[in-house]
Amino acid sequence: MIRFGAGRRSLALGLPLVWGAAAVTYKLVCPLDDQTGLGARIVTSAVFFAVGTGLVLHVRRGPLRELKQARRVAGVAQDALLRPPPPRVGGLGVAAAQLSADRGATVGGDLYEVIATEYGVRVVIGDVRGHGMAALGTASAVLGSFREAGHDEPGLDRVLHRLDRALARRLRERQLAEHGEEFVTVLLLEIGPDGDVRALNCGHPWPYRLWETEVEPLARTGPLPPLGLFPLPADLPAVPCGRLRPGEALFLHTDGVTDARDGHGRFFPLELVLAGALRQGPPTPQSVLGTVFTRLLRHTSGRPTDDIALLVLRDERLPAHPKGARGTARPATTHPQPTMHS
Repeated sequence: MIRFGAGRRSLALGLPLVWGAAAVTYKLVCPLDDQTGLGARIVTSAVFFAVGTGLVLHVRRGPLRELKQARRVAGVAQDALLRPPPPRVGGLGVAAAQLSADRGATVGGDLYEVIATEYGVRVVIGDVRGHGMAALGTASAVLGSFREAGHDEPGLDRVLHRLDRALARRLRERQLAEHGEEFVTVLLLEIGPDGDVRALNCGHPWPYRLWETEVEPLARTGPLPPLGLFPLPADLPAVPCGRLRPGEALFLHTDGVTDARDGHGRFFPLELVLAGALRQGPPTPQSVLGTVFTRLLRHTSGRPTDDIALLVLRDERLPAHPKGARGTARPATTHPQPTMHS
């Protein structure tokens, strides 16, 4: 890598030198340069115009190449961080997408992850204040902590405290903690083996529950403040959100979706779009995601003003059958096993 970088620097310096040497050589050697006729002056002007144009193009292309390379590196880093979730996690169908508001940066501050644990399927979605590599580093700290704590901690409250400590370390490293210049909205969900849903919400939009043709918020309680602004309370009871039944889905999103506006300043009608997606058929994660993403890009003319992350979860486990094979009651000691998809 060092030799490669040195070679590129040498090439970057060498090309202007070649152009300059060509101009000097023409000045010293070419007999036309000493003539004063119109034709000679035209030829001389053309030569120096070509040399000057080459130097300008080279000077412009160098930074552009470096910028494109930096964008590629940032894009690879974000792809490694926000790796696409598998289509099945713990019996749930999963689909996700994200879009950066700054097309040039390709790096946003949104984060999400879905993991299967011994406590059930656990989900995080969040939004880091800001954009670029700094936001990506903060998202990495939060996601890394979740990927460990989600498996280790028996309670969602302890998972959230782990995320808060990881963020605090990150802020101290950047010397921003005392200024409150950075924070993260976070939503934690836990979907138990029986479908019971519990949540902890720190300043993030509540998801929507999708069933049949109905769209309703998963909960209506006020969220806690975003992480990084205030200390978390010691007592953090998870919010019970009912049961996710087979065939029902959850739609999670960042506020870049609901805050998106069209050319007339109208907000994106997310609930109406979700209801329309349900009328098209069973709410598979891919169909819901595709419908919302397409309508959102159309609403913003392909230019959203904030980062966007979408995550859809659908319970695809088989429903429990109350009767045995011949219509007799199933014994109480026998429990139906959900079909697990990998």
